[in-house]
Amino acid sequence: QVQLVESGGGLVEPGGSLRLSCAASGILVGANTMGWYRQVPGNQRELVARIYSGGGTLYADAVKGRFTISRDNAKNTVYLQMNSLRPEDTAVYYCNCLRGINYWGQGTQVTVSS
Repeated sequence: QVQLVESGGGLVEPGGSLRLSCAASGILVGANTMGWYRQVPGNQRELVARIYSGGGTLYADAVKGRFTISRDNAKNTVYLQMNSLRPEDTAVYYCNCLRGINYWGQGTQVTVSS
């Protein structure tokens, strides 16, 4: 059974930083394509960043240069380091594993506001 549990969301001022974590069970993060998505009410869920089993990464244009996706295979955890946060980054952030079908975590709220 695949489980993805996100943590690390919260309220931060513009320009601040947060690090999201996604602890996985039932799969190995180093052997799968893992990603972070975000969703604002009324909008579709959108890809933020992805890390492939080979280590390559992909970022949405809106977050390039500000966000970094990484993984710790020993902890079986994927991270999203978010710097220079903007109000438009406010959303629920979801961890994703693409393994034939999509597996999702429960989401963690990120709010960027002064």
